Amino acid sequence: MQSMKFEEFDLAPEIIEAISYMGFETASPIQEKAIPAAIKGKDVLAVAQTGTGKTAAFTLPVLHNILQNKITGTSTLIITPTREIALQIDRQIQGFSYFLGINSLAIYGGGDADEWEQQKKALRDGVEVIVATPGKLLSHLGMNYAKTDKIQHLILDEADRMLDMGFLDDIKRIISKIPKKRQTLMFSATMPPKIEGLAKQILNEPEFISIAISKPAESVFQGVYLTYENQKTPLINHLISDQEEYKSILVFTSTKKKVNDIVRGLRNKNYRVEAISSDFEQSKREEIMTEFRANKIRVLVATDVISRGVDIPQIDLVFNYDAPGNAEEYVHRIGRTGRAGAEGVALTLINELDMEKFDAIEKLIEKKVYRAQMPDFIGEGPKWKVKVRRATKGKKPFRK
Repeated sequence: MQSMKFEEFDLAPEIIEAISYMGFETASPIQEKAIPAAIKGKDVLAVAQTGTGKTAAFTLPVLHNILQNKITGTSTLIITPTREIALQIDRQIQGFSYFLGINSLAIYGGGDADEWEQQKKALRDGVEVIVATPGKLLSHLGMNYAKTDKIQHLILDEADRMLDMGFLDDIKRIISKIPKKRQTLMFSATMPPKIEGLAKQILNEPEFISIAISKPAESVFQGVYLTYENQKTPLINHLISDQEEYKSILVFTSTKKKVNDIVRGLRNKNYRVEAISSDFEQSKREEIMTEFRANKIRVLVATDVISRGVDIPQIDLVFNYDAPGNAEEYVHRIGRTGRAGAEGVALTLINELDMEKFDAIEKLIEKKVYRAQMPDFIGEGPKWKVKVRRATKGKKPFRK
C-alpha cells in the first residue's frame, strides 16, 4: 500500500510548506493513523516506538489547531521522560512552526539560573507549546505563576517509560492542574496494565492505534558474542583496536555504575573514550554529545539515556555491553547505527545470565542473530544454554 503524502491531510498550508521545507514527503504508518484522528479533536491512545515518526504524529495536528483557531497563550503541554527527548521534540516543533509564528520551549532539569528564569518567563507569559519533563514542570507549577488554565492539548510521550521511571504520581499531579476539558494524546512503546489503567483515567473515548514492533534495519549487521563478564572489555578493545574505519562507536550498558569502569577499561592513547549518563549535568552532556557528533570522541559509553529519542547520525558500530531488558530497547539501541539506509554493525555481549533474556528478544524480532566466534587469546565464553532455533543463513562474521 502506497504511503500518504502530507498534502492529503487536512493541514494548514503553512504547515505543509514547513514540512516540504524540511524535506518530508510521505507519512509514516503512525502519522497516517494518528493525524486525521487528532485533527478531528479526538483523544488518541497509540502504541508506537521511537523512530516511527510519532513526534510529527502528535505535533502537526496540534499546531494546525492552534493556527486555525487562532489560539493564544499556553494551549499545549507535552510531557516526556527525559531532557534529551524534550529538546528533540522542541527542535522539531520549531522546524514545523517556521512559517507559523508559534513558539515552544523545553523545560527540564540540570540547567543554571538563567535557564530557570527563561522557563519561568515562558510559563508566566504563556508560550504556545511547552515540552517538559515531569519533575521540573512540577517545580514551576508549585510556585503559582505558570498559566495552565487555557491548556487544550495534553500529550504524554513515551508514557510507559515515564511510569517505569516512577513518574506516575507526578503525571497525575500535573493533570490535576490543567483543565479537564481538553484533548489528550497518549503515546507508548508498550501497553502494560499500568498504561491501560492510566489511559482509562485520563482519556475520553480514545482512538486506539497500534503500530507493530519495528524490526532492526536490514542495513545493520547484528552479531552476538557469548562472553563471561570479565571478557567483555578485552573483547571490545580487541575488536576496535585496528578497525580504523569505525570512527564513531557507541557502547551501551544497562547501569550507571558500570559506565566509568568500562571507560577506564577502554582508554586508549590513540583516540578519545568518554562517558555519558543521567548523572551528568545537562551542559556537560550536551558538550559530550556535540564532540561525539563531530567525531572528536571515537568511543562513547552510555546508559539507555540516549538510546531513545536522540538523533546521532553516522554511528558506525554499536555495542550492547549488557543485554537490553526487552526487544523494544534492543531495537532502540541498535537503531542508532545503520540510519537512513547506511550500513552499520551492532554487537551484543551475552553472559550466561542474559541468555534467556536475549532468546526472548530474538523471538520478538523474529531473527536469530549471528553467533560470532571468540578470539582464541581471550578464551572460550559460556555455551548457549537455551533452546536452539534454526540459524539465520547468509550472515558473515564481523571479524575472522
